[in-house]
Amino acid sequence: MTKMSNKDNFTAEEPWRIFRIMSEFVDGFETLSRIGPAVSVFGSTRARRDDKYYRLAEKTAYLLAKSGYAVVTGAGPGIMEAANKGAKSAGGRSVGLNIEVPKVQKPNAYINTLLEFKYFFCRKVMFTKYSKAYVIFPGGFGTLDEFFEGVTLIQTERIPAFPIVLVGITYWEKLFSWVKKELLKRNYISAKDFRIFKMVDRPEEVVETIKRFYKKENKKPKS
Repeated sequence: MTKMSNKDNFTAEEPWRIFRIMSEFVDGFETLSRIGPAVSVFGSTRARRDDKYYRLAEKTAYLLAKSGYAVVTGAGPGIMEAANKGAKSAGGRSVGLNIEVPKVQKPNAYINTLLEFKYFFCRKVMFTKYSKAYVIFPGGFGTLDEFFEGVTLIQTERIPAFPIVLVGITYWEKLFSWVKKELLKRNYISAKDFRIFKMVDRPEEVVETIKRFYKKENKKPKS
């Protein structure tokens, strides 16, 4: 009889994984519940420091921090580093939710509150639960994943609506031209779904969009 290795013996390993998942949720809830109103910033890890979107992310985060928001990122380089840098330079709360991946992601140097995650889904819950808004800069598959998940959760009313702001109109407009041409035309989505997000070019527009949303929300009569 062949002896089963620990690697193959999932019946022994899987129950213990539950405790790791629980610990990530507990640590995340305990830490992030104390950061106050926060905005999550997403974008490419590959954006260099001379990239215009790096500079825009840094300024955007600076303005958000000055407006009283903690800035939350995925803790890595590129756009995430820029956002953490901007928040820290403004004297704000600069939060990083780092992920353990085979290619090690070292947290950037501008974070003053750091959490480590093994599981992407635990990390995603933290972004969604503690964000007053998503700000999406140009990026790759991970950035698109965060954007479309946020839109889907709002579209399906699994979470209350909050601002999702895409920065860089020329970068995003071709994607949404295709979305309109294919998805909307085939009735796979509704025209009203385009109201879930907004495209802008300037950091000031990001902050104004978020402020306008919550000013409007506060005017709604209480039920």
